[in-house]
Amino acid sequence: MTRRLYQVLFLTVLIACTALFAKEVKNVAQLFPHIDKVAHFSIFIVLAGIMHRAFKAHIWIHILLLASYGAGIEMMQSTLPHRQASFPDFIADVLGATFYFSSYWIWQKKCKKKKIEQA
Repeated sequence: MTRRLYQVLFLTVLIACTALFAKEVKNVAQLFPHIDKVAHFSIFIVLAGIMHRAFKAHIWIHILLLASYGAGIEMMQSTLPHRQASFPDFIADVLGATFYFSSYWIWQKKCKKKKIEQA
């Protein structure tokens, strides 16, 4: 996929996630405690992966922008009557983005090491 398609995909996923984070959630926490933290973590892994392919920027810029988006989501949720802001959700957002970029960095180092060994 081209960078432009990843940019469109990123914007689409960002809008969908924002709508999802604004939606009222009923009885889900009873099935699995802290599922919202797992959801935040997982969604931010996906967002980081798409953003990484969509925009050329230093990893710390990506993490900072995604952390800002996570903070914005929590601020938005604090204004909704059926939602509440949660600092642990924000931490899950940042950890999800950081996990993606850490995993990517480790994978890149491993691939470079393999290339050197094969040469």
